[in-house]
Amino acid sequence: MAKWRLMVGASLLSAGFVVGAIAAQEVPGEYKAVLTGLGKTGDFKDAVLKVNIPRTDLKVTIGGRSAPTPFGFGGWIALTKGDGGQDVLMGDLVLTEDEVNPVMSAILDNGLDVTALHNHFFWEQPRIFYMHVHGMGSAAELTRRVKPAIDLIDRSVARAPGPAPGGPPAPGGSLDTAALVTVIGHPGEQSGPVFKITIGRPDIDVREHGARINARMGLNTWAAFTGSDADAMVAGDVAMLESEVTPVLRALRANGLNVVAIHHHMVDVKPTVVFLHYFGTGTAAKLAQGVRAAVDLLGRTKG
Repeated sequence: MAKWRLMVGASLLSAGFVVGAIAAQEVPGEYKAVLTGLGKTGDFKDAVLKVNIPRTDLKVTIGGRSAPTPFGFGGWIALTKGDGGQDVLMGDLVLTEDEVNPVMSAILDNGLDVTALHNHFFWEQPRIFYMHVHGMGSAAELTRRVKPAIDLIDRSVARAPGPAPGGPPAPGGSLDTAALVTVIGHPGEQSGPVFKITIGRPDIDVREHGARINARMGLNTWAAFTGSDADAMVAGDVAMLESEVTPVLRALRANGLNVVAIHHHMVDVKPTVVFLHYFGTGTAAKLAQGVRAAVDLLGRTKG
C-alpha cells in the first residue's frame, strides 16, 4: 500500500490530533485583510488560506432527491505563497447556468484566469457548474481582482428567499460515520447532514510559481456522504495521474458508481493531474466499498 495512505485505528486518532493542531493556526494579517475585503469566513492551515463561498441560496435536487449545500455546493478560493513573496490563487466557484458567463467575464476582465468549467452531477435541478480560477499577485491585489466575481455570486445569494433547507431526515436513520472511516481508511469531518472524507496526494509534487499545490489548494480526492446507512448518496472527486485514470474508472464502474465528468482543474503544471467526479446511491457500506476500490489504486503507478 502506498506510503501516503493513512491507516485506520491509532493512525486515525493521531491524524485527528494533527488536524486539530493545524486548525489552531493564527491567520496572518494580510490574509485577515483578504477575508475582510471579501466579507467571507475562512481558515489558515498547511500554509494555505481557504476562503469559503458556500451557495446557501441553492435548493438542489439530484434525481428528485434533496441535496444539502455541503454535499457539493460549497465554492472556495485559496491563497498560498509562491516565488518572491507573491501569492498563488486557485479556486472553485459554484454557479448556476445563467451565472457562468457573467462570472467568467468578471474573472477575465480583472486579469485572472479560468482554467476549467465542468459539471459535478447528472440529474440535478437546477443545473450547476463549477468554474476553476487562477491568479498570481499580492494578497491585496488578488482580493481586488477576484472580488467582482464573488460580488456577482453574493448578489444571487442575497436575492434568495432564505437559506436552502437541509431536506427531510433520511429514511432509516443516520450514517455510521465510524464505519465509513474504517472502510475507506481515512478520517473525515461532519458538516450538517454531510460527512466528507478528504484525501491528499502528497506523493504528487505539483508546484506553481514556487508554491506547493497541496490538498487545501485543490489537489485532493474526496467523498461526501449524506442520507442513512440504508439509503445514502455519495459524491466525490478523484485526483489522478494519467496512468491511474483507466484503472480508477474501471473500479468505480465495477462498484456501480456513476462517473459524471473527467477533466483537469489546473493548466501548465507538471505532472498532469486529471480529476473525475462520481455519484452514487445505495447502502452506505456499498458506496464506501466503491470509493475504497478507487482510492486503493492511487499512488501505485508513476505518471
